[in-house]
Amino acid sequence: MSADITGLLDAWAYDPESNVRKIKGADGVAKIQVRVDQGAFQGILQLNLDGRPDGRRPHDHDFALDHYTAALKDHRATHGGSDQDFHLDREVCKELFDESSRIYGRYVFLLQIKEYHRVVRDTERNMALFRFVNRYAAHEDDRNNLEKWWPYILRIDATARAMLAVEEDDFDHAIGRLNRARRSIEDLDDVDAEEFHAERERSIQALDELVEELTGRRPLSEKERLRQELETAVSREEFERAAELRDQLNQLDD
Repeated sequence: MSADITGLLDAWAYDPESNVRKIKGADGVAKIQVRVDQGAFQGILQLNLDGRPDGRRPHDHDFALDHYTAALKDHRATHGGSDQDFHLDREVCKELFDESSRIYGRYVFLLQIKEYHRVVRDTERNMALFRFVNRYAAHEDDRNNLEKWWPYILRIDATARAMLAVEEDDFDHAIGRLNRARRSIEDLDDVDAEEFHAERERSIQALDELVEELTGRRPLSEKERLRQELETAVSREEFERAAELRDQLNQLDD
């Protein structure tokens, strides 16, 4: 008989601001748990923190992508280094699409709990998967199936990298990373899919908002601080103080 999880749900009341947590499973493996509440449906979603989110090892590899990239390597070894005639059929693409979706689901939650290094790890893996499918899928619709999600994944990857820089108090690097991602999203070739255009607009807006937030949090440089003090001194007609500040600014310019 299956176990009733009502006690688990009651012990972890749903809070949309705190619905993701890390635990160590009974198997000793670190996991993420997500408290879900969608009207009549309530539950707890559990994902492995590392490796495949579902804990599986497809084809005796950590990821299905690893298996098929190894197959490509073997193909090249027997075809003089050529990729010619290496293709991913419908079934393989479906398997890779499923793996991509599972990884996507995890890095959304990882971002919530500020596991930024792991977000970057997962976005890099999915970007590699996107490129692999686009290059080798046998059918055009499979090749293009994931292309509509580039704006989103570029945004999430840049956000995680920017927040890692913020943790090191490197706001200039963080803001630069976000601005480069914005330009990359703007420069993407159009994809004939509603999701692409909607996500490109949302991603650009989200990056702009984060740049504005980090700009406001960025500590002033010495020169910026002096200029701010100079403006205040002039507005208060504290001319001797203003002269001192100008001298300090000139020294910084020398």
